[in-house]
Amino acid sequence: MAAAASAWLDSLDAGQRSVAQRPGPSGGPAAEAERLRWHYVPTDHGGLPLGAQRPVQQSLAMRLVSTGLSAAGFVTVCGVMGLENVLDGTEGLRTSGDRERLRDPGLYYLRVFGEPGGPGPWGWRFGGHHVSLNDLVVDGRVRAVTPCFLGTNPAAAPLLGAGVLRLLGPTEDLARDLVRSLPPALRARAVLLDRAPQDIVSGNRSRLPTAGEVDAGPEGGLLPLTVRPRGLAGGELDDDQRALLATLLSAYVGRVPDGLVPPVDVDAVHLAWAGSTDPGRPHYYRLQGPRLLVEWDNTQRDGNHAHSVWRDPQADFGLDALADHRAEHHGG
Repeated sequence: MAAAASAWLDSLDAGQRSVAQRPGPSGGPAAEAERLRWHYVPTDHGGLPLGAQRPVQQSLAMRLVSTGLSAAGFVTVCGVMGLENVLDGTEGLRTSGDRERLRDPGLYYLRVFGEPGGPGPWGWRFGGHHVSLNDLVVDGRVRAVTPCFLGTNPAAAPLLGAGVLRLLGPTEDLARDLVRSLPPALRARAVLLDRAPQDIVSGNRSRLPTAGEVDAGPEGGLLPLTVRPRGLAGGELDDDQRALLATLLSAYVGRVPDGLVPPVDVDAVHLAWAGSTDPGRPHYYRLQGPRLLVEWDNTQRDGNHAHSVWRDPQADFGLDALADHRAEHHGG
C-alpha cells in the first residue's frame, strides 16, 4: 500500500501533488478534520480527481485503491464508478452549475494523508458518487478501513439476453432471504417497521453514537441509531439462518483483504429490517453488533437506488489506533 501510494504521488507534478496530499493525523486539528470528512453524494470529496490525471496516473491511482480492497471489492467499486455513465444517460446528460457533466466517472477523488511508509501514521481516501473508502496505516499496519460506503444507481439495469446487472444484488437478496426464512414470531422481532427510512440513518457523520447517546440522523425518526442494537440476534437463528447471516456479513467485511478486520461474532450481530420484504419494493436493514454497524437502504427511485455502509464504531478512521499510538510514543 505504501509503495503504491508513493508511486502515485511521485507521478504527479507539483500542482497536482499540492491537491493530492495533505498532512497526516499528526498535522493538527484542521488536517484531521479534513481526513474525517467524507461523503457519498456527487460533490467534491477532496483530493485529485481521476479526470485531472493522465492515464498512467489514473492507473497508479487505481493500483493504490486496489491495495485496500479484495478482488471482489475492487470489481464492485469499478462497477459502481461505471454506473455513472448509465445514470448520465438515464437522466438526459444533464449539467449542473459549473460542471459540464453532472454524472462523471472522472469525478472520483484520491487524497493521501501524511507520508506513505514514513514513521508517522498515514492514510488515504478515495471517494465520489456512491463510493467512499477510508484507510489508515499506523506503525506499518492497516488499522482502519471504515467508513466504507458503496451504492448503486440504478441498483438494477438491463443486460442483453434478458439479463440484469445488479452490482449489490447479493447484498440485498441475502438479507431478504434471511428475513423471509424466519418463523412468524422471530420475523416480528426482526421487522421493526412496515415502511423504510429514505436513506441510511447515520448519513455521513464522522462519529457514531457512544454510550448514552441516540443519533436520530436525517432519517432517525423511524429507526434512530442507539448503542444497544435493535432487532433479532444471530444467536437465536438456526444453523441455516446463521449461515445466511455469515454470508451476508461477508458482503461487507469481504470488501477488504483478509486479515484487516477482526472476526465478527455472528451470534452477537442483530438484524433489523424495515419496509417491504417483496423484491423490488423499498426497504432498509441494519446489522449491528460489537465493532459493527451496517446499514442498507434501497428506497429511492421506487427501490432501484441502493446505499450500503459498513462502519466500526470503535475504529472508524483509526481513531482507536491513533490514541494507542500517541499513548505509546508520545505519552498520551
